[in-house]
Amino acid sequence: MALKIRLSRIGSTHNPIYHIVIAEARSRRDGSATEVLGTYNPRAKKDSLTLNLARADYWLSNGAKPTDTAHSLIKTARKAAAAASAAAPAA
Repeated sequence: MALKIRLSRIGSTHNPIYHIVIAEARSRRDGSATEVLGTYNPRAKKDSLTLNLARADYWLSNGAKPTDTAHSLIKTARKAAAAASAAAPAA
């Protein structure tokens, strides 16, 4: 069973919103997903991306292959998490 990390569209016409999902490589784009990792709203100014990086790393370590777009979103989420942890005051 080949798994992919990819986008599944859930938005309405002219208002795209995507779920970042783990799905079988041969299943339909909006078909059933194994797990939903987060959401991506390309039209939002703030907080356009929410992603559970721990679960994404888990699936990547178990052999799931991200699509090009999903890979770039994971990289963006990692950068944002690193910036947030660097900006947080040390206790």
